[in-house]
Amino acid sequence: MVTYCGRIRFYPLFMLFSCVIFFSTCGKRRTAVESGIEDQVLHIGNGAEPQDLDPHIVTGVPEHAIISALLEGLVAENPKDLHPVPGAAEKWDISDDRRVYTFYLRDNGRWSNGDPVTAHDFVYSFRRILSPALGSEYSYMLYCMRNAERYNKGEIDDFSLVGAAAVDSHTLVITLGSPTPYFLSLLAHYSWFPVHPGTIEKHGAIDRRGSKWTRAENYTGNGPFVLNRWEVNRVIIAEKSPTYWDADNVRLNAIHFHPIESEQTEERAFRSGQLHVTNGVPSHKIEYYRENSPELLRIDPYLGTYYYLVNTVRPPLDNPLVRRALSTAIDRTAIVENVLKGGQLPAHHFTPPGTAGYTACAHIASNPEKARELLARAGYPGGNGFPQIEVLYNTLESHQLVAQAIQEMWKKELGIEVSLINQEWKVFLNTQKNMEFDISRAGWIGD
Repeated sequence: MVTYCGRIRFYPLFMLFSCVIFFSTCGKRRTAVESGIEDQVLHIGNGAEPQDLDPHIVTGVPEHAIISALLEGLVAENPKDLHPVPGAAEKWDISDDRRVYTFYLRDNGRWSNGDPVTAHDFVYSFRRILSPALGSEYSYMLYCMRNAERYNKGEIDDFSLVGAAAVDSHTLVITLGSPTPYFLSLLAHYSWFPVHPGTIEKHGAIDRRGSKWTRAENYTGNGPFVLNRWEVNRVIIAEKSPTYWDADNVRLNAIHFHPIESEQTEERAFRSGQLHVTNGVPSHKIEYYRENSPELLRIDPYLGTYYYLVNTVRPPLDNPLVRRALSTAIDRTAIVENVLKGGQLPAHHFTPPGTAGYTACAHIASNPEKARELLARAGYPGGNGFPQIEVLYNTLESHQLVAQAIQEMWKKELGIEVSLINQEWKVFLNTQKNMEFDISRAGWIGD
């Protein structure tokens, strides 16, 4: 099952007005929102507790905003239309054949410990994420670079053959295997971000996972903010970095990321003045805000696909007829209209329509009669003899609602029983990685 996501966020521009509405009788006691506006401290709901803050290890949305505050890649994104703009590199040249990019790093680029940000740091970082022993799930993001895939897969062990070279401390040359039109935009993803070599080596080998370098007291970044405090399941505090090259134009003094996995709890935190921005909105609250406080609700297009990941080595899911039956029995339109209610589009193919001008012709329609026929052909007429399977999802009310809706559809249309398993984000990711599931919630976001 796939559903195109319309991401729902409260827009911070209107938060002060919400405080006037809800807290006009609260006396002199200031809320976090009120004090944050005065002190230029942003309080934002982060959803789940991040898996880690290592840009070469993580893969999720909960980690993205935090890492983007702490680290900066060669290029950044224009906040209005996301076109590439200078980041750690102040400019670049592109060869006529579109395969060689020469980046010129800023003379005033600094790590949070005062060290200069160099081209050698980027080469080290590319070697790290591509190191086979690190096992980075996002290493493929660098495969457009010459020989990067071969190095990552252990086909070559000489990194000098990979298309990343430091001409000097401030000149980095990246050579691609073939022209890649979206290459500059790709560099804004955290898989391309640098890490501080000295900090990595102090706490372990280049390819060691889970070392202590990401702890607040050890973290060395080159972004506009520096990690000040990380209290697990409570708050992550990033404070303005005095060493950032553009510190004079960073208006916020700090960002407090609050990991709140429950959408209802997070929405209450917003209403009570503890958050300026939420990570999401409970589906049953969307209509209320539309009718009563539309200025607080912002719904924007979000390039993503919500889907279910099927473990195809576990019977009976190893049978393609079973998988097709499960997919065909799902009413995607009913889910987006009656369960999610946030303007999402039903996904009848994996790629969101209009992505880079492309819209798939494939179409998976809801057809319960066809689904029953497929299940019968697989040897389970009316669901008879079908073993009970599990659907795994991470903690979030919307994930639970979607899972319950699909559970009911499969029971009604196919006569099969599924149980629902809920896990906290970090445990959920580990379960997925180890393939210890039948069917699992998943999401693809356009990186």
